[in-house]
Amino acid sequence: MDEYDQARYAGEDAHEPLLSEKGETTVAVEDTPLPEELTRDSVTLPSPSEPEIAEHYVRLSQMNYGVDTGPYPLGSCTMKYNPRFTEDVAAHPDAAVHPDRSDESVQGTLALLHALQDSLARIGGMDAVTLQPPAGAAGEFAGIAIAKAYHEANGEGQRHEVVVPDSAHGTNFATAAMAGYDVVSLPSGEDGRVDLDALEAAVGEETAALMLTNPNTLGLFERDIEAVADVVHDSGGLLYYDGANLNALLGRARPGDMGFDVMHFNVHKTFATPHGGGGPGAGPVGVTADLADFLPSPQVREGEDGDYERVTPANSIGKVHGQLGNWLVLVKAYAYLLRLGDAGLRDASGKAVLNANYLAEQVPYDVPYGPFHHEFVASAGEQDAADVAKRMLDYAVHPPTTKWPETVEEALMTEPTEAEGLRGLDQLAAAFERAAADDDAALANAPEKTAARRIDQTSAARDLRLSWHALDDDSDA
Repeated sequence: MDEYDQARYAGEDAHEPLLSEKGETTVAVEDTPLPEELTRDSVTLPSPSEPEIAEHYVRLSQMNYGVDTGPYPLGSCTMKYNPRFTEDVAAHPDAAVHPDRSDESVQGTLALLHALQDSLARIGGMDAVTLQPPAGAAGEFAGIAIAKAYHEANGEGQRHEVVVPDSAHGTNFATAAMAGYDVVSLPSGEDGRVDLDALEAAVGEETAALMLTNPNTLGLFERDIEAVADVVHDSGGLLYYDGANLNALLGRARPGDMGFDVMHFNVHKTFATPHGGGGPGAGPVGVTADLADFLPSPQVREGEDGDYERVTPANSIGKVHGQLGNWLVLVKAYAYLLRLGDAGLRDASGKAVLNANYLAEQVPYDVPYGPFHHEFVASAGEQDAADVAKRMLDYAVHPPTTKWPETVEEALMTEPTEAEGLRGLDQLAAAFERAAADDDAALANAPEKTAARRIDQTSAARDLRLSWHALDDDSDA
């Protein structure tokens, strides 16, 4: 029995060795026509048996936590169960379409994308949609670039400010800055929503746009959204909708009807396509008619003869991604939309709101504000929110987002999503209860039951180890 098995049978956590550490063998390399400097006489390969390989990967899977393991309530960066039928659709042989094929030879592909454009436009209350951006953040950048091009075309290039609420997603601030704008932070009112007086003081002839999420990052619906839109539009600015929380509105309200001029859709959050690990993703952008001519190129349109074609809008900002975006991710989103239909989307938003409010009532922490739409932010109070999150890992759930938004002390930002049933919600509530009851020592040492224990998060982010060879470098040192 090796060291791993001894620890495993003793009930202890242990490091799963690399396959090469389970045994290696050296094999000769056959002669090849490649140049000598590119070849070797032999190569050393791992030599475990088939059962050992199966055990290795099963063990690794058991060390990991994912959306198929249990609740994943990361507020604002929602991950939820993704139905497998969409994977089957994307894996269909007919979906393997090369992007450089002629329009005439991919009419089915273009018809699907055109239908998705129309569906998203209808859901968002927009007049036109581009599918190009490969992620939500890329969609934000495309949307603000469209707004910038619009102002410049109207001779108002002096508009160099973008207003962003203090509780907005960090990508909003970054997007505005990357697009060349000065960022004006807007303080929230006492009720956690936009302060109209502060907004009126912040906007003017230099305002290009207000970037807003509704419901906002506290899970609160902006009840004065029409007044907010009027203030921004009266200043000559545009209203940008961050689509991160659109799953709270599906089938019930549309950003376009609220006065938003441009928005992005997070298909990974709202329409159940996989998300995380750097991609792939998709962040389609919708706009009102005044901005349609500035959309990226190409866009799918239906010709007078009924055929579909890729076209370049008159004042296009150019490309923001290759071809028409991440095609297979978009296929999954469209399949999900078709399966749910209008009634299903409305049901999903209802369950998202119900789940958030149910869980908010169960947690043993102070939960300011409310009622909520799809997510809420609790305060860990005298406990450290990051310690609470690490301790929740010991209780077999993924923790919520911590320390943000900064408007709530020791924030625990929680979004159970519409995919969770009562059992999952109660499992989360129990984990919150147990972490809240733990003493300082238990919190400071958490997590204790995971394969990776308490790590130095700052060093992990700044000193990236992108290969297992780095482990050898450390041992040599």
